Amino acid sequence: MIDLNKSILFLIVLFTSLASHAQTRISGKVTDATTGEALPFVGVYIRHTSIGTSTDENGVYNIRLTNVPDSLTVSYVGYQTQSQPVKKGLQAQVIDFKLSSGALKLQEVVIRPGENPAWEIMRRVVDNKKQHDKRKLTAYQYEAYTKMQFDVDNLTKQKRKVGLKSAITSIVDTSMFVTGEEGKKVLPFFLSESLSDFYYNRDPKKTKEVIKASKISGIGIQDGSLIAQVIGNSYQDYNFYQNWVSVLQKDFISPIADGWKLSYNYELLDSMYVGDDWCYKIKVEQKRPQDLAFNGHIWITSKSYALRKIDVAVSKSANINFVESIRLFQESLPTAAGAWLPVKTEARMKIAKLSENRPGVFAKVTTSARNVVVNQPNKAAFFDQPITLEVKANSSTEAYWEQHRHDTLSVADKQIYSTIESIKTSPKVERFTNLATVLATGYKKVGKVSIGPYPYTYAYNNVEGHRLQAGLKTNASFSDKLELSGYGAYGTDDRKVKYGAAARYILSRKHWSEVGISRREDLQQVGLMSDKLAASPFLMGFSRFGELKRPVFTKETSAYVQRDLFRGMTQRITLSNREFLPQFDFAYYAQQGNEPQQLVKDFTTTELTYYARFANNEVYVQNDNDRISLGNGSWPVFTMKYTLGLNDAVGSTVSYQRADVGMSQEFLMGRLGKANYRLEAGRIFSPVPYPLLEVHLGNETPFYYDQTFQLMNVFEFASDSYASLHYEQYFEGLLLNYLPLIKKLKWRTLATSNILYGSLSEKNLNLIPATGINGTELERFSTLQSKPYVELGYGIENIFKVLRVDAFHRLTYVDKPDAKKFGLKFSLQFKL
Repeated sequence: MIDLNKSILFLIVLFTSLASHAQTRISGKVTDATTGEALPFVGVYIRHTSIGTSTDENGVYNIRLTNVPDSLTVSYVGYQTQSQPVKKGLQAQVIDFKLSSGALKLQEVVIRPGENPAWEIMRRVVDNKKQHDKRKLTAYQYEAYTKMQFDVDNLTKQKRKVGLKSAITSIVDTSMFVTGEEGKKVLPFFLSESLSDFYYNRDPKKTKEVIKASKISGIGIQDGSLIAQVIGNSYQDYNFYQNWVSVLQKDFISPIADGWKLSYNYELLDSMYVGDDWCYKIKVEQKRPQDLAFNGHIWITSKSYALRKIDVAVSKSANINFVESIRLFQESLPTAAGAWLPVKTEARMKIAKLSENRPGVFAKVTTSARNVVVNQPNKAAFFDQPITLEVKANSSTEAYWEQHRHDTLSVADKQIYSTIESIKTSPKVERFTNLATVLATGYKKVGKVSIGPYPYTYAYNNVEGHRLQAGLKTNASFSDKLELSGYGAYGTDDRKVKYGAAARYILSRKHWSEVGISRREDLQQVGLMSDKLAASPFLMGFSRFGELKRPVFTKETSAYVQRDLFRGMTQRITLSNREFLPQFDFAYYAQQGNEPQQLVKDFTTTELTYYARFANNEVYVQNDNDRISLGNGSWPVFTMKYTLGLNDAVGSTVSYQRADVGMSQEFLMGRLGKANYRLEAGRIFSPVPYPLLEVHLGNETPFYYDQTFQLMNVFEFASDSYASLHYEQYFEGLLLNYLPLIKKLKWRTLATSNILYGSLSEKNLNLIPATGINGTELERFSTLQSKPYVELGYGIENIFKVLRVDAFHRLTYVDKPDAKKFGLKFSLQFKL
C-alpha cells in the first residue's frame, strides 16, 4: 500500500520545487538618502496590485514574484515615494532604495486596489508607535482627577429574606434609584473622588502618586484611608501602544499591536474631526471569540497616525470570571516632546450576577489629566514612597472640591452622595458590613481592639484533645503607632495553658520602620515550624486537627528591629531565645566541652538573625497599622537570611550558623498566560538537633498550598543543604478555549512542578541515636540522596468560577512504604 503521509509530503516538495523555479526573487535594503540609516517597516509593493511586503528592523526586504513587474515601489511616512525598474529574465536581483525626506504629505493614504483600505492606515500607525508612545518620554507628570462609582441593580424587595440585599431594600424607596447605563433602575452604593499629582521616571522606571484630596462615600466602607490609596490615577494606566494592555490583571491584545492582522479585522468607516484633529474612524473586531481582545472603534489622526481616541469593549465570550462586560474609552493629546498622553480615560464594567435573583454591580471609573509637564525627571529618592496620602486629604471642604475638581459635579452625583450616607447608617447594613469584615480579615473590631483570628478558635487532636483559643489585638483607634496583641489557649486532655503576647511600635511610616517584642509558649509540630507558613493561617489551623506528628512544646522570646533602607529594600534584625521541649521520643548526642557525648532530649537556642528583602518598584498601601503589598510588576523578588546560633548565651546549648537565599517572580507571557516561580537554597554549616534542620514542608491535607510539596508527608525529608524550584504555569483558556463544548465552561488549565535537591552531612547523622534515653527505638526520617525529589502536577481552575483541582504525580522516592504516588488537591480561589 502507498504511505499516504509520504505521498502528501512528496507532492508538497514537488510543487514547492516547481514554484521556486518559476519565481523571481527580489531583495534589497531601504535607507535614508541623507544619513544612510536603515528604515524599518517600510512598505514595498507593486503599484496597482495587492502584492507587497515590508522591510524588517534592519531595513531589509525579500519578495518572491511569479509575474515580473516593470517596477517596484516603496513608501514611508515622512519620505518621498520611490519606484525603481525590475530587470526581466533574472531569477534573483538586488534593488536598494535611498529615500529622500520631506516630500510626502502625511495626510495622504495610499490605498492599493484589492486591499482593505484600513490596512495602510494601520501600517502607518504601527510604523509611528515608538514616536507616539508615552514610554518614549524620560519623565512626565500631571494632575489627575479620578471619579469612581458603583451601582447595584435587581434590588426588588423579598419577604422573609435575611441578608444584605434585604437589609438595604427595607430602607430604600424608589426616589433613591437612578437610571443606569442600560436604562435600568440602579441603586448607587459607592462614589469617590480623588485629586492627585502623578509622576513618572523612565530610567529607572519609577512612579509616584501624591493624593492631595479624597472624598469617599460607600455602603460597607468603615475606613476610607486604604481605599483612597488604591482608587487613584494608577488604576487607569491603559497604554494601547503596548502590544498587550493589562485590564484586571489580564493581558489583552492591543488593536494597534505589532501583530495587529493576526488578531483583528479592520474596517474604515469614516473621516471626521475629533477636537482639532482630522481623524480616520476604524472599526475593530476580534477574529476569535475566546481571545482576550477588544471590539469597537479607534480614531487615527490623518497627519501623524497617532491614536487620538479609542472606544472598545471586551467580548462576553472572553474567559473572565465575575465580569459580564468591560468597556474602555480614552482620548489622548500630544505633548511638547511629541509623545501622546491620555487626557481622559473611562472604564465601565458590569460585574456578573451569581444568579438571576442576585444583584448585579456596575462600575464606572473616569480619570482626567491636566497641567502636563514632560522630560523633567525627579531624583530617585523622590519615589521612595510610590503612594502617599496627604494628612488632610480626607478632610477637604466642598469649596475646595468646587474649585479643584476637573468636572463639575452633576445634580445626580450630589444626590448619590446623600443617598449612600442615608443607607450606610442603617443598623441592618452596619451588621452585615461588620460580618463581611470579620470573614475577610479574621478579626472582629470592637472599639479599640479587634478579636481573633477565627481560624485558630477551635481544634481537636490526640495530644491536646479539645483545643480552645481566644485572641485579640489593638487597632488604629487605640494608637496609630503602638499595637498590642495576644492569645490564650487550653487543651482539655493535656490540661496545659498556652499563650502568646506581642507588642510592636511603628517608628516611621515614610521609610517604614518598626520594632517589636514577643513571648510565646505553645505546642508546635517539628515539620510545620517554618516561617514560610506564617501567612497560611488556614493551613496552620487545620494542621492542629487529628494526630500531631512529632509535637514539641516551645517557649520563645524574641525582639526585632525593621527598616526600609529605600523603596523595595527591607532589612530586619531579630534576637530570639527558644526552648524546645519535645513531647515525643526524641534524643540527640550533645557535646559539652571536653566531656564525652551524652544523650539529651531538651535543648535551647539563642539566635541572631539578619533578614533582607529586595523587591524593585514594589508598591505598598497602608491599612491602619499594617501595610499591604500591591506587588512589583514583573520584577523578581530577592531574599537573604543569615542565622547565628550563639552558644552559652541566655541558656543556649546549641551553636550553629545557617544561610538561606530565595528568588521569586511572577510575569505575564501573552498568549501563554502567566507564570511564576520560586527558587530557594540554604545550608546549615554546623551539626544541630534535627528539629533545627531544614524540614521540607509536606502536605497531608487534601488542600493545595503553594509553599508545600503536595505529595510529601510531614517530616518525611530533612536536610542541612538544599535547593528547590517551584514553578506554576497558568495557561488561562489557551488550550480549552478551542474545544467546541468545553470552551463554554470557561475552564482554565495549569501545570506545576516541584523539584527539591538536598543532603544531610555525616556530622548531623551522627547526632541521631538509634534509641532514646529510655531505650526505646526512635522514629527515623529520610534524607535525600543523589537524586532529587520531583513531583509534577496539572490541573483545571475556574470550575464553577471558584474551584481549582490539581492532579499530582510523585516521580521519585516512590518505593517508600508510605509514599504517595498520586494525589488530588483542591483549593478555592476568586480570580477574574
